[in-house]
Amino acid sequence: MKLFRFWQRQPKPTELAEDDLTDNENPFPDPVELAITDVFDLHSIPPQQTKAVIAEYLVQAHARGFRYVRLIHGKGIGVQREITRQVLAQTPFVLQFSDAPPEAGGWGATIVELRGLNDEAQMDELRNRS
Repeated sequence: MKLFRFWQRQPKPTELAEDDLTDNENPFPDPVELAITDVFDLHSIPPQQTKAVIAEYLVQAHARGFRYVRLIHGKGIGVQREITRQVLAQTPFVLQFSDAPPEAGGWGATIVELRGLNDEAQMDELRNRS
């Protein structure tokens, strides 16, 4: 019986590390565009890109007029959840956020209330009057 020890496998000389690829050899050179809906699943986002992706998603969702969105970060050990909530706390058009109800993911997802586009126009108008 032969057991595979993939964790000890030595790479073949022809294999390249991901960092060794040049821009011309990148199999995915173009950014991927995602549809903006009121639910965003972060499971496919690399951890080092999470903050930037969440921030951009929120901008896009807000620009499209969503008042509520659900960010699915998973339950795990809570790292994605904390990153998500740090971004939400720093986003000026986020009114509030909380754990999703159990049927929508519980503590594995966060429900976010966004300021409406008209709300911001009204706030700007009030500031200009003062």
